[in-house]
Formats: sequence, C-alpha cells, structure tokens
Amino acid sequence: MKVLMSMDDARLEASETSLRVCGRVNFDGAAEMAEAGREWLEARQQGESVRLDLGDVEQVSSAALSVMLEWLRAIRETGLRLEGVELSPALQRLTRLAGIDSLLPASVST
Repeated sequence: MKVLMSMDDARLEASETSLRVCGRVNFDGAAEMAEAGREWLEARQQGESVRLDLGDVEQVSSAALSVMLEWLRAIRETGLRLEGVELSPALQRLTRLAGIDSLLPASVST
C-alpha cells in the first residue's frame, strides 16, 4: 500500500485497485482526504474495478460519510466499476441511519 496522505489521526492508502482509510476521519482533514482519493480515482482507466476499504475507520462521523460520498461520485463520473465497499460496523450503522446504504453495492461487508 502506498500512503497518499497522513494526518494526526488518519491515513489514506492506495493499492493497485483500492483506497483504504485507517483511523479517525474528522472535519479538519476530510476535504483533503476526499481530494487525494478523487485524484487517485481520476488516474484510473475507465471501466477499471476499484474497491473502497473503510473497515478500519475508528471514529464515525458525517466527515467519513462525506469522504465516501465524494469518492462514489468520482467513481460514477470517471466510469469506474465499484467492486465493493468495506465499512467498519459503526460506519455501516451510520450509513443505514443516514439512508445512504442504498447507494452502496450489495457486496458491502463489515
């Protein structure tokens, strides 16, 4: 995994086919994290499969949701295929509460 950005409490990593978030995503770094992930997604080839791994997001907030939604938008706009999304149990509960779980592929795992 290549580290795309690192903050005090969170890190964004990328492999050949996935973005991975570890730690606590808060409002201080959410915009920067969303942009770094968007740039990585836009560098992929149209039709390529990608995964989002938020299984190690420790602190759940709307900041983490906004980052994920920005990446989902970028995936759609760049013509990528979303292979799967991994959410921490707390983040999965928050997506359900926010009513955005329907935006995620059926293959969401915890």
